[in-house]
Amino acid sequence: MDFTEIYKQSGNLASFSPGAHFILNVVENTLIVRRTDTLQITRTWTVSAPSSTATILSNSKSTPLSSGVLPEAWISHAGWSCDSEYLFAASAKKGIVEVFKLRDENWNARIEAGVEGLLKAEWAPDGRHILCFSQWGLRVTIWSLVTGNATYIQFPIHPDKGYAFRSDSRYFVLAERHRSKDAIGVYDATDCYKLVRHFPVSTSNLSSLALSPTGNHIAVWEGILEYKLQILSLAGDVQGTFSPKPNPGFGVRNAAWHPAGMFLAVAGWDDKIHILDGLTWSAAATLELSSKIPPGATLWREPSNWLETTQGRGFLSYERLQGPQTISLQRTDPTKPNPKSGAVQLEWNKTGTLLLVRFENCSTVVHLYDFPASSDPFVPRLRCVLQHAKPVLQAQWNPVRKGSLALCSGSSSIYTWSDEWIGENGVEEDMAECIGVPANTKFETRSIKWAPDGKGLVLLDKEVFCCAFEVEEDSTES
Repeated sequence: MDFTEIYKQSGNLASFSPGAHFILNVVENTLIVRRTDTLQITRTWTVSAPSSTATILSNSKSTPLSSGVLPEAWISHAGWSCDSEYLFAASAKKGIVEVFKLRDENWNARIEAGVEGLLKAEWAPDGRHILCFSQWGLRVTIWSLVTGNATYIQFPIHPDKGYAFRSDSRYFVLAERHRSKDAIGVYDATDCYKLVRHFPVSTSNLSSLALSPTGNHIAVWEGILEYKLQILSLAGDVQGTFSPKPNPGFGVRNAAWHPAGMFLAVAGWDDKIHILDGLTWSAAATLELSSKIPPGATLWREPSNWLETTQGRGFLSYERLQGPQTISLQRTDPTKPNPKSGAVQLEWNKTGTLLLVRFENCSTVVHLYDFPASSDPFVPRLRCVLQHAKPVLQAQWNPVRKGSLALCSGSSSIYTWSDEWIGENGVEEDMAECIGVPANTKFETRSIKWAPDGKGLVLLDKEVFCCAFEVEEDSTES
């Protein structure tokens, strides 16, 4: 991989544009756009101070930093529209959102949240509406850049989960709470977010929801006190209910739909993953965490002290261990609050042939499960385990290639796994590598983001970032 120089950033805000031609990053109250090929700055915008009314409502008593900018005025959210035409930058504490146009540096639009405050802002999939979540769960406001009008939806349960757009962007599904009862609202995103369906759900404390890739089913589940998951149609009809026997004691922690909507992976706090069949909504298979790795799986272990040996430059393969192996698991006390158990991440690869799982009680380890093709018997198996010296902070599948994975663990490196390596016999095989980040200053990779074309990564530390790009080999024949 080729690495760029290191640049300043704040708020962990740096990302590629949807076309991967530009990179957005934020420094305090300034929004910066760079070209991907040269990393030269092409646009900069500064988020101005809120109106006098908003300033009075915020009642700010903070002291400006050496840069002269109040920390409360820093940009907290930023993002690209789907066509890379517009960008927005929001300061949640100041309650303002500013929208800019990439091709016209002088054009801008401005949203002031008012007395209800601003907790989060994000783009709608069409790139012409912005969703603003107010404080205290009062409402979601959808602002249109085309008409300048706003649509208000009252009482969302969560600002960071419990909502989704259908894959074709036609409908917006939102978990709501009215008169202390949970409900689901379905809104037509193509018709000014008019209400299409509104129905109650039988949960007492809805934790979150997940919309199937086909857009036909909604999975909703209870909070931590009860392991209960329901599958609903968009009309509100109950298609199935899942609750494992015997009751594990705690509720659902994560759920992830198969990319084709054939299965639903459900994980609780008991280190088990149930794979629900898309026809009967019962468990077709159960994957369970174990300290023993079966003979058919491969253990990839990070070499000890490899960063010191290579001086943080170049790359080195993991140690490949086959045959029966063991990993250490942290014991948890279920009588104490917030037990360190269960799956903190469930993520399918692009084709749904691999399932990535990170368990909290073995935080240095990533499990990859192999799922058979539709023509083969349905017997998922553990394919490999990636073991690291430090807890894994983030793991992400490549958005384009089915068998490419990137990870980080807060060290001056990144880690990759791929099933596209061509071996000596010309057959594809697995390969796991440790790649050092060649920085002149201390750089700890705490977060990673793939480019939409799958050819590059943004690596983020607390206050700086850099980019890594795959080296493309010339395919010209002599």
